[in-house]
Amino acid sequence: MGKDESLREQEVPVKIIDRRLAYQGKILKVYDDLVEVNGRQTHWDLVHHNGAAAVLPVMDDGRLLMVRQYRHALKRFTLEIPAGKLDSPDEPMIECARRELEEETGYSSEDLSLLLNINTTVAFCDEFIGVFLARDLKKSHQHLDEDEDINVEAWELQDLLRLIYTQRMTDSKTVAAILAYANMRGEFYHEERKA
Repeated sequence: MGKDESLREQEVPVKIIDRRLAYQGKILKVYDDLVEVNGRQTHWDLVHHNGAAAVLPVMDDGRLLMVRQYRHALKRFTLEIPAGKLDSPDEPMIECARRELEEETGYSSEDLSLLLNINTTVAFCDEFIGVFLARDLKKSHQHLDEDEDINVEAWELQDLLRLIYTQRMTDSKTVAAILAYANMRGEFYHEERKA
């Protein structure tokens, strides 16, 4: 039995006694769970998200398409891979990834493959994101929502790795996708040394 299998088979040490919806927004629900842990009752927060898909678009010349947009939670612009929430909980993630790629970058692709799956913040949020690799990109046009302002930029892999390893890129889905892709290609960050 592998280590990951033994983690899944462990007995759950928490009993949910009650769940109360504390807040419902456009993309998430926040619950107040009354739980029993080690014979004691306590309250835990749970943020529920229906799931999302993200895509790492690879251009024919090897550069990666990134999107730059303002993120209210951080009060700054971020450089990320295109991503978005599922339209419904049962929407196939690959379809969501295909849609978000075209909406955010203005490129389409029929060559999408799963790169990895991630849970973004496991301590209190159940958000699950399927991250896809997109190749053979075809120019189309953006279909941005009214409240979106997204700039598309093409980046070299080494430059993105530099942003990660100098702590200037912190978005978890983007960091995970770029590192997985670099690992798949056998490329590693090479720090520039000044003479």
